[in-house]
Amino acid sequence: MEIGDRHHPVPTLASVTVVRHGESEANVRYRRAVETGEVSVPEGRSEDAPLTGRGEEQAAALGRWLAAVEDGPELVVCSPYARARRTWEIAAGEYGERAAPPVVVEERVRDRENGVFALHSPPAWRAADPQEWARRERSEEWTYRPPGGESLADVALRVRGLLGDLDAVAAGRRVLVVAHDAVALAVAYVLEGLGAPVPDRPQVANASVSRWHNAGGRLVPGVWNSTGHL
Repeated sequence: MEIGDRHHPVPTLASVTVVRHGESEANVRYRRAVETGEVSVPEGRSEDAPLTGRGEEQAAALGRWLAAVEDGPELVVCSPYARARRTWEIAAGEYGERAAPPVVVEERVRDRENGVFALHSPPAWRAADPQEWARRERSEEWTYRPPGGESLADVALRVRGLLGDLDAVAAGRRVLVVAHDAVALAVAYVLEGLGAPVPDRPQVANASVSRWHNAGGRLVPGVWNSTGHL
């Protein structure tokens, strides 16, 4: 292997497409908190955050696009979180009389877990535990693990296992993953192969599409963070 090459196990999947869920109420609260410095933490669980009206519109636009493309998904793998499941529910409804592809709800494409700081915006996190926030600021984002939570590297580990399983059970099929921005980053990292650099990418947009297709036994990137269908 020459220097600079990547080692890629030969994939059997025809393509992998990753979609982030539509805009959620948690996304709106997070942006507002960053802008205003609000430090309150909402009750409930991150897993249950619903879509906004805009998020539902994004999901419908996504569904219309998926139903129209010739090489649409043959299998859907969906995060168990409410915002992802609702995104696919709305998107699948846009197939009309055509049957939408089958869906599997898969725990390994859940969002990155923030442990004791779940639902905390940066201002709320800083106010709740200044020392831990300072440790986060000093750490590499890829490897930082909040108390009781996950690093992005942890997310990549579970995503790597899932992609291996999909290769075994969905050979030759086009797979759509409906999940979260951390999962999209993890898929990009895993598909780069052995020795891949840590991703340095902007946040993945709501309802965006990122896609890799099989070319000569390797899943290569096609589009990243595309929102043209919206």
